Amino acid sequence: MTGYANLLSKRGRVFRPEYLGAVLDAAAAEADHLVVTGDITNLSLEGEYEEAFRLLSEVSGKIEVTVVPGNHDIYLPITLHERRFPHHFDSFMQGDLPELELDLPAGRFPTVKLRGAVAIVGLSSAVPRPPFISAGYLGREQLDAFARVLEHPEVAARTVVVLVHHSPFDARFRIDQLQGGLVDARRLRRALQPLARGLLLYGHIHVRRHDRLETSTGAIEVVCASGATLDHADPRVRAGYNLYEIDDAGRIVTIETRVLEPSTGRFVAAALPVGGVQT
Repeated sequence: MTGYANLLSKRGRVFRPEYLGAVLDAAAAEADHLVVTGDITNLSLEGEYEEAFRLLSEVSGKIEVTVVPGNHDIYLPITLHERRFPHHFDSFMQGDLPELELDLPAGRFPTVKLRGAVAIVGLSSAVPRPPFISAGYLGREQLDAFARVLEHPEVAARTVVVLVHHSPFDARFRIDQLQGGLVDARRLRRALQPLARGLLLYGHIHVRRHDRLETSTGAIEVVCASGATLDHADPRVRAGYNLYEIDDAGRIVTIETRVLEPSTGRFVAAALPVGGVQT
């Protein structure tokens, strides 16, 4: 009920379905792999699942699609227990190392896709929460499995691209972390320490930004995406997509963003706001 009230009073006023169609078309034309870091739906309603699956299925005929769930996709305990998310989106989460996956209510994670010089690793931080709480949680079991994934020779030989819904960084105050952040973000950062380079992509805050996470051997580029339907004056928030170029040697060549210009319906390159370096 609280989520529906929020949708009617706030979110529904800034969602533009036509923007979503434009984003999907443009991304499919420019990229060879589309990753979605959650919040595919608003309230995890069956009709939302079906429409999202239809749209992603259409795109998957042009480029490969990988998804992980957001807190809006696993909104209530019944949504999780009945495994509704994997029921609809399992085809976009099929990994190449199933022996390392855990059979979680949200799906089989960590899911690993080996593509050329890249290993795409999907994690699920989405868990049901009480009203006004949107925090995520990976859990020790999934993080231990993630550590085993990073040690696998096929993954260790590639540049790792981690997909997770919530930010890997701590909020300024612990109460904010427990209310809307990733509760076990510190453990995730600890698990990432062996990586000399890589990407971590998330989307929970729906504001584009680029940070760096220092590790024991190098640094990981951490990038947040905005929503694909949002109509907003701030280009950091307005509908668009981020674009990553990784060469055959696994080097991250460019990190760019494309933002929809409402007056022309075209996507324009925009600066990706850079945050700080964190440890």
